[in-house]
Amino acid sequence: MTHALTPLALAELGAFAAQPCLSLYQPTHRHHPENQQDQVRFRHGVETLAKSLQQGHQAAEAQALLAPFHALAADTEFWNHTLDGLAVMAGPDLFRVFVLPRPMAELAVVADTFHTKPLRRFLQSADRYQVLCLSQDKVSLFEGDRDAIAEIELAPAVPRTAEEAGADDMGETALAGPSDVDAIGAASPTRQGKSGKSGKRDETGIDVERYFRAVDRAVTEHHSKPAGLPLILAALPEHRHRFRQLSHNSLLLPSGIDINPDALSPEQLRERAWQAVEPQYRAQQSRWADAFGAARAKGLGSDNLADVARAAAAGRVGTLLIEAERQIAGLLDSSSGRIIDADLDNPRIDDLLDDLGELVMKMGGQVHVLPADRMPGHAGLAATFRH
Repeated sequence: MTHALTPLALAELGAFAAQPCLSLYQPTHRHHPENQQDQVRFRHGVETLAKSLQQGHQAAEAQALLAPFHALAADTEFWNHTLDGLAVMAGPDLFRVFVLPRPMAELAVVADTFHTKPLRRFLQSADRYQVLCLSQDKVSLFEGDRDAIAEIELAPAVPRTAEEAGADDMGETALAGPSDVDAIGAASPTRQGKSGKSGKRDETGIDVERYFRAVDRAVTEHHSKPAGLPLILAALPEHRHRFRQLSHNSLLLPSGIDINPDALSPEQLRERAWQAVEPQYRAQQSRWADAFGAARAKGLGSDNLADVARAAAAGRVGTLLIEAERQIAGLLDSSSGRIIDADLDNPRIDDLLDDLGELVMKMGGQVHVLPADRMPGHAGLAATFRH
C-alpha cells in the first residue's frame, strides 16, 4: 500500500492532470502509546477533505475519492508500523501513501493540483544524507536529515560481512590489481621474505581490502548514485582511513564518524551525522542566496510574487527558492502567470508557492525549499531568472 518517495514519484504527482487532487499530511509516531492518536488524527483530516469536497463535487464522486482513505484509516496493521510523518495523495484513479522519517505539519487540502512542497523539501539533497555504518562483520545504511534518521534496506549486491564478500567471485586481480595488493602489504614473492611465508596479518589485510572494495562499489552503484546524497562513513578510525583510501565514491564526505557505529543509538548517530553534514548544508544554502543577490543586482532576480509568477509561466525562472513554512493562498494561471486572490478553504485553491514550484519544475527550472532563517529576504520566495 505504501510507496517510495523518489524524484520520479514527485514528478508523477506534478504531472497528474485529473481533478480534484486531495493532499493529506500529518505527523505520526513510531511507538506505543504515542501512536494511539495517529488514526484519530487521520480521520479528522479525512473529515476536512470531505467538507471541502462537498463545496464543489457530487456525493458519489466524493465517496469514491474518500473510500481508500477510509480503508487506510481502518488498517490497524498499517498504523502499527508508521514512522514520523505521513503524506497521502489521491485523485481519480490514483492513491499514493508515503511513510516518511520526518514529521509532517498537519494539512488537508483539496485543489486542482497536489500540494507537494513538503515532499519536495524532504527530497532536497541539501539537508539529507546517508550514513554507511561499517565494521568487519557488519554493514548497514541509514538515511536522514537534521531532524530524523532511519535505517534503509541494503541492495542485495551489498555484502553484509567480509565472509560474504569473499564468497563472491572477486579475485584479487579483479578487485585489487597487483599494485593495490602490494600497497597493503599482501603476500608476494618480494614481500614474503627469505622464509617464503606470508604473515597472517597480510592475508587479513587482503580480505579486509577486498571486503571494503566490494562494499564501496555496491553502495556507490545501488545507493549513492540513485539518491545523489552525501555519504558519511561511521567506522573505527583505522577502518575509516582504509576505506577512504580505496573508495571511488565521489559523494563520500571527507568528515565522518570515528567510532564503532554499534555503540551509538539512532539518535546519537543522527546527531553525529548532522555535525558532519551541516557545514556543507549551510554552505549550499548560502550559495543559493548569494546567487540570487548577484542576479537581482543585474536585474535577473526578483522576490515579487507577481513578477515571479509571470516569469515562471514564460519559462524564465532558472532557480526558485521557497520558504518552507510559508503559505500564500491564491489561484495561479499557469499559461499567463496571472494570480487570483482566494481562500485556502476553496476546494480549487492551493498554496501559490507550491503551485509556482511545480510550474518552475515543469519548465525545467530548479526549486529549493529553505527554512525562513535561510531565505534571502522575507517575501517567501526568491527567483533567479534565465538570461
